Amino acid sequence: HRRRCAAEPQREGGLLGSKMPGIIEEALVAYTYVGVWIGMSAGVILYNKYILTVFGFPFPVALTMIHMAFCSALAFVLVRVLGVVKGINMSRETYIAKIVPIAGLFAVVLWMGNTAYVYLSVAFIQMVKALMPCVVYTVGCIFKVEKYKKETMMNMAVIALGVGIASYGELNFNLTGFMLLMGSIACEAVRIVSIQMLLTSADIKLNSVTTLYYVSPACFVFLLAPFAFIEAPRFASGTEDVNFNPAVLGSNAALAFALNISVYLLIGKTSALTMNVAGVIKDWMLIFISSVMFDAPISSLQLWGYLLAFAAVCYYNYQKYLERVAAEAAKGAGGKAVKLDDKEASGGIEMTKQITVNGNAVPNSKP
Repeated sequence: HRRRCAAEPQREGGLLGSKMPGIIEEALVAYTYVGVWIGMSAGVILYNKYILTVFGFPFPVALTMIHMAFCSALAFVLVRVLGVVKGINMSRETYIAKIVPIAGLFAVVLWMGNTAYVYLSVAFIQMVKALMPCVVYTVGCIFKVEKYKKETMMNMAVIALGVGIASYGELNFNLTGFMLLMGSIACEAVRIVSIQMLLTSADIKLNSVTTLYYVSPACFVFLLAPFAFIEAPRFASGTEDVNFNPAVLGSNAALAFALNISVYLLIGKTSALTMNVAGVIKDWMLIFISSVMFDAPISSLQLWGYLLAFAAVCYYNYQKYLERVAAEAAKGAGGKAVKLDDKEASGGIEMTKQITVNGNAVPNSKP
């Protein structure tokens, strides 16, 4: 009996030892994907800013349309031609009722969001976007998809206060750019809530590639309106010195598509908490790198304001993480799972928002 008991720890130790290389390998692969996502996400933002303000192509709508056309074409190849990514069965009526409204909101988000980069610094835009949970929560309460909680609203008020301080401390504040950015954030909040109401409720699940396949073409069509009335006359006038370099614009679109592919490959490789942390690292990297690259100074008051908003957002994300863990535990114990309002990744469409705007999307991952 003692001999058998002595052998059991040895077997357990051997089993654990045999699993360790696999665990380490999986961790290395996961964090490599995370690193690639951070690099590509930040790269799309900086590349877009460079093209719009330095390179000589100050046409955000046209740039977004190039992204949409490029990504739509490659998504079609992956889904319909090569069959690498499986599409979903969707009727024309469902597409018009569920996808087209979201694509319209998406087009407005892209139009205003990209245009804001012409007027504002990347660092300031990243800081103001800390306001997103506040706007999403408020819109969610209005549409009755979020439950109003006094504690949560107080947390949102702290975030808003921090963003307000950061805005007051912005050295190169531009009202036009700020209003465009706030409009983009507001439309994005409505879009996220619409995804929950239109797609999640109908159990329509789109990953990052199928989102491009279904949403990007409609988004391209919607963008034709602002392009025709705002940017096309500027092109036709010939008064502006436009640097139209197919290699630069094509590589920019390719980077945007590669970002979406990295999101697709990352799904299931890591947790939502890890991606939250990765997003925080990316935001801080962007703030300081963009400040140096584009000579956009950051005031100490601005940093203190963003730190306040940042701390409140971290607390909010931590509370959402605890809710998610509790729901999974309840589900695993055979209880009734709690319905979560995860605004970080409301289906695959949320992942693609930043592909043409600013690379900030947090992939939908299993906790």
